[in-house]
Amino acid sequence: MAVNKNRAVDISIPGVPASAAPQSREPVEPREPLSPKPDQAGPETRTPTGAASGAAAELVAQRGAYLTTAHGVRLRDSDHSLKAGRRGPTMLQDHHLREKLSHFDHERIPERVVHARGAAAHGTFVGNGAGEGISQAEFLRKGVETPVFVRFSTVLGSRGSMDTARDTRGFATRFYTSQGNYDLVGNNIPVFFIQDGIKFPDVIHAGKPHPDREIPQAQSAHDTFWDFVSLHTEAQHHTIWNMSDRALPRSYRTMEGFGVHTWRLVNAAGQTTLVKFHWKPKQGVHSVTWEEAQLTGGLDPDYHRRDLADAIEAGAHPQWNLGVQVMPDTDDETFEGIDLLDPTKIVPEELCPVQFIGTMTLDRNPINYFAETEQVALTLATSCPASM
Repeated sequence: MAVNKNRAVDISIPGVPASAAPQSREPVEPREPLSPKPDQAGPETRTPTGAASGAAAELVAQRGAYLTTAHGVRLRDSDHSLKAGRRGPTMLQDHHLREKLSHFDHERIPERVVHARGAAAHGTFVGNGAGEGISQAEFLRKGVETPVFVRFSTVLGSRGSMDTARDTRGFATRFYTSQGNYDLVGNNIPVFFIQDGIKFPDVIHAGKPHPDREIPQAQSAHDTFWDFVSLHTEAQHHTIWNMSDRALPRSYRTMEGFGVHTWRLVNAAGQTTLVKFHWKPKQGVHSVTWEEAQLTGGLDPDYHRRDLADAIEAGAHPQWNLGVQVMPDTDDETFEGIDLLDPTKIVPEELCPVQFIGTMTLDRNPINYFAETEQVALTLATSCPASM
């Protein structure tokens, strides 16, 4: 293939051949790290509570040309340990060597018991004003733009399991509102296995791998699971959903989300209503067949997390409409004979239509999976009481 020797070569792109001979000597001058990708637009300068830290970008994490110790002291060299002589033994006096190895030995956090395998993205939520009549929360007002962070996950598999396993999926959203963080934690199936939270350890233990062999991994259709759902008839509703195509989503981008529980909202006049939350993907709801899920899991166990990150990087930003089913806050907390405090029941949309109150767009990938996706902790004990 002919090459135009007069064409300027952009040597700033890693891997592009340049006219100069490659350097074989070990670099000794500090260099700035590669810039974040356009879809990352970092580094993150918010505190864990969502407030702007005011820190300059070059001071966030290890973003500058120099590395530092755990105490912030600049390091001249992090590639060579202190030795006794040119080829002598390594010296225990090298405190940076010991600190660096100690950090390496401990750079783990306990794996989540459930929802261990996740993928996440940053984005924004914009209220359309339809929620102002039922809630005094600022982020639901028309035109208010609120940063969000969303973590999708499977439930039963370990961090090393495949994305396409037949399983319920988690759909957890953190709103960084002006009144504090509001976490809306839910699943892609609108009901749950149990009515009483005291059974939660039991249903999870039943769905986990058998204790003697640690198999099957990331699958619920096995002996201990069938034992549980056969003995607890309340679990059969969720089980039917779990054995349907809803447990095999085509993508996180084409997956519905549900708050599962019923929530009480309070408006500015102090009036209360009961609601159920729905995330409706603007990409449509799509699933795969069982055969497709098995083949894809074998070819690419990271399929869903790769699909989400690649779509955002390519500019195909996924969107969801946030909707609510609004019901009267009656003394018996029922609607059309349905117990609204029973998470194994749904309220059919034919009886109570979903009203959209805003739209969420995911448009930025995390820079650091461990620090952002893995360490995020979402809670139902929200710090945004105005929305409840």
